[in-house]
Amino acid sequence: MTRRDAARNWQHIVDTGRAFLAADRPLRLNEVAREASIGVATVYRHFPTPEALLETLARPSLEDLTVRAEAALHDDDAWAAFTGFLTAGIDAQLADAAVQPVFAAATHELPETGELVTRLDALAAGLLDRVRTAGLIRPGLEQADVVRLMCGVVFAATVHATPAERPALTRRYLDVMLDGLRKS
Repeated sequence: MTRRDAARNWQHIVDTGRAFLAADRPLRLNEVAREASIGVATVYRHFPTPEALLETLARPSLEDLTVRAEAALHDDDAWAAFTGFLTAGIDAQLADAAVQPVFAAATHELPETGELVTRLDALAAGLLDRVRTAGLIRPGLEQADVVRLMCGVVFAATVHATPAERPALTRRYLDVMLDGLRKS
């Protein structure tokens, strides 16, 4: 097998994995292999576990969020930077079904995923610290609180809504949450 064939197989597996997520199907590697018309051994050679495939699917969105968070740290308006990053996080979760489970996982299969998530956590903490230092957010709010609230916003907007309704609902619920977090 040539490198070009291996790269083509890798991409086909990734594309098939994305199709599984889009259809809300679990990433079972044997089923991905069957649907991709690629040998099971080839799929396992590229992705030894479903988590490795899921993390690979999430990586571009996590990288984009990292770039957004880094840029937000340089925004002069701490509140706009914080809320802009939270909005980007919501948008990423809605656009890419791999983001939330990878970000929420206690451990990561791929070292680069762990590094990305750790970097995102640190950047998010920096953004929270900026609004806290500026006196713009209620005292006592911790980063874990923000993460849980964000998950709640996404869940609330997806549980009883059509995909077309979700972006507007998440923005509305995020606005309500942010109003509650902002120090009066």
